[in-house]
Amino acid sequence: MFVKAIAEASKYTRAIHSISRNYKTNKIIPGAATLFFVNEEGYAITCKHVIQWISQGMQVGKNFNAFKESLSRVPKDGKYKQTLKNLEAKHHLQEGNMIQMRTTFVDCIDSISGFSWHLHPDYDLAILKFNDFNKTLYHDHAIFPKDSSEINQGKFLCRLGFPFPEFNNFRYNPINDDIEWTNEGTKVSPRFPLEGMVTRFIGDAKGVKFGIEMSTPGLRGQSGGPLFDKNGVVYGMQSRTKHLHLGFDIENKEIFSKGKSKKINDYSFIHLGECIHVDIIKEFLKKHQVKFTEV
Repeated sequence: MFVKAIAEASKYTRAIHSISRNYKTNKIIPGAATLFFVNEEGYAITCKHVIQWISQGMQVGKNFNAFKESLSRVPKDGKYKQTLKNLEAKHHLQEGNMIQMRTTFVDCIDSISGFSWHLHPDYDLAILKFNDFNKTLYHDHAIFPKDSSEINQGKFLCRLGFPFPEFNNFRYNPINDDIEWTNEGTKVSPRFPLEGMVTRFIGDAKGVKFGIEMSTPGLRGQSGGPLFDKNGVVYGMQSRTKHLHLGFDIENKEIFSKGKSKKINDYSFIHLGECIHVDIIKEFLKKHQVKFTEV
């Protein structure tokens, strides 16, 4: 049903890869999110929480670098341990806290000097603008409907994104006490589509219909990916997943597994994806004078 639409959306939907590590560990944690382009000028949209996540990574990196700079000037004498504790407190460093994060935009543009963004004041939506590139590595761009009235309960739509990160082109550099990208290893993760039925619409306290609820969850890593119909027309953007308790609780239920009797507990939830409505997306693009295409 969505074969051609997925092929079209894949031309302009791209992954955001991240690597991070926490204080007092060298283990690198990979992460992913999604964006999609709305024109040929380097403008894309993604979730506001994705941009805030990237911004947070920049800030913690600056904080850790300042900590390392201060620590490098501390003499290794009898006061070293106490001075270290004081610096850790000053920079809010505790075991388990993120201290570094690196982000890369996969196959978006040929080179990047920087990027800027606009965050929606009310909803989980952001515009991302790549600056000073020579050519784009994405092809085509999203097409939105002029009239969104075709979105009704029961309509089947599809999301595309990059959950389940499989890239491993990174390493910890013990000499510099740093995490870094490498030219070796797997640089991409496979795209992952997920279909669902429109179940309900989501409104705010002012009565504005800003979201579309789907019968299936949006997966981690799909945040910022497009929501489209069988013709590839984009009706929204994956934002979050909510978890509703079904009430079918099972407690101390005796079952037999592998020939043995066991007592289990099970608390059932339904996981529903929430997407930003296309009307909110188009309104925000118009506000910031970003060109887009309708059909």
